[in-house]
Parts: sequence; structure tokens; C-alpha cells
Amino acid sequence: MNLTRRQAALSLAALPLLAQAQAGGTLAAVKQRGALRVGVTQAPPWYSKDPKTGEWSSGVGVSMGKAMAAALGVKFEPVEVTWGTAIAALQGNKIDLMYMLDATPERAQAVDFPATPLLYYSLAVLAKDDLPVKAWADLNNDKVRIAVPQASTMDKFVSETTPKAQIQRFPGNAEAIAAFQAGRADAVCLFHPPLLAARQRLGAGKIVVPTPVRSQPSSVAMRKEDDKAFVQWVDQAIAGHYKSGQTQKWYEEFLVGFGLDPKAAPPVMKEMLGS
Repeated sequence: MNLTRRQAALSLAALPLLAQAQAGGTLAAVKQRGALRVGVTQAPPWYSKDPKTGEWSSGVGVSMGKAMAAALGVKFEPVEVTWGTAIAALQGNKIDLMYMLDATPERAQAVDFPATPLLYYSLAVLAKDDLPVKAWADLNNDKVRIAVPQASTMDKFVSETTPKAQIQRFPGNAEAIAAFQAGRADAVCLFHPPLLAARQRLGAGKIVVPTPVRSQPSSVAMRKEDDKAFVQWVDQAIAGHYKSGQTQKWYEEFLVGFGLDPKAAPPVMKEMLGS
């Protein structure tokens, strides 16, 4: 091949990359690459790896990622990260999005989020089976012992909402759950997803979302860029899944596969939580 032909061939090979650069956005890059790279981490019910196959086979984030990849006509490509490294992975162009990252003001300075919430999760309690609780007021009793992670959202909330209760503070979720398991607490208060695995492991207690419901949205983090086509597309996609009830369905499917009764678990749609 002479130099002229070689230069021409290189120019032709660079055209897709040039077009991608001109488009300047993740949406074009995903289509060109033929894969949607989704950040994943072992965190049921959002992401779950099959220990036998090593495949990311279940969880709301996995199901949604596969559906969105299919909608774009590309393959689903899970990329292992941690909650602490996901932002850097987005900024370093290692992943295209990460589900279940809350849209905090601090994160919004580093990454983009869609306007539509991905889903909602709520403050809940894993309580003794014989503890009558339907409302937070039921826990506002000096005979009730509530375990919480220290200096957390849960700590602040129960301190303000149930000041008469015996509030026991622990370094983290695991220690608070262990206190409940040991009978040193009548209830443990966390956002409800971690309580699902705890309830299954302990084989005792009941998960309750007391009223009035205290819920907050979670979101999808994406790389900051001038071209907002990908952010807009993701926003439309998650809004469609949420409004159709598909997000809730994926959540329930995971719970069933995890050995839990969806009717006994808090929903992830705000409209189903009551007030």
C-alpha cells in the first residue's frame, strides 16, 4: 500500500471517531462502541453477582441496564466499581452510568443526574415480631430501644421524631443490626434495602415503613458533558420504566429470587408508600 492509499485508509478509519468527537456525547459513543457500560457493585437488591457463574445476573440496576442497552441496540457491559469509586470511573470514562447514586448537591458538582428520580426508598424499621408499630409515634416510648448508625440520617430522624425512645447509637449498619439480633434493641432503623437482607439472614422480625412515610429518591449518575443527549435519553427511559411500573416489577422479581415476599417489603414507588 503506497503512502497516499494508507493515508486515505487511516482517514476513513478515523471518520467514526471524528463523528463521535463532533457529536461530543456519551450517547454517540455508546452506539459507536456497541456497549452500554454500567457500573456495578455487590449490593442487593440493586446489583447481584451469581457466585457460581461470576455473572451480574440480577438486581434492579442489572435488569434496567440490560433493558436500556437493548433499547439502544447495544450490549450490556457491567463494570465493577465501588460506591466510592463510581464518580471517578464516570469522570475517567470507564463507565457510562451508575444506578442508585443519590443526587446530592456535592455529587451534582462532579456528575450529571436526570430530572426524573430513578426510584424511592424509605426509612424503615426491622422490629421485633411482637412490637406493635404502624406509625413513628408508636416508637416514641421510653420502653422502646431503637438501634441506629451514629451521626446518620436515621440517627437525626429518630432523635427528632421519637425523643422518648431509648436510642442506641452504633458505628455502622452491621453493628446496629447485630444489637437487634442479640436482643439489645427492639428495632433497628435504616433505609429499607439493607433491612431486606438482614431480615432474610436473621429469619425473625418484621420490616415496617412507619407513617408518616419518610422517603427520598435515588438517581442515575452520568458523566458531565456539554452534549445533554444522553442525560435526556436516560431521563426519558427511567421515567418510562417508573411510570409503567416496570421498575417496581424488577424490584419484586429480585425479591422473589432472593427468597422474600414482595408484599412484606416496602415498595420503591412513592405512590405506593402511602402517607
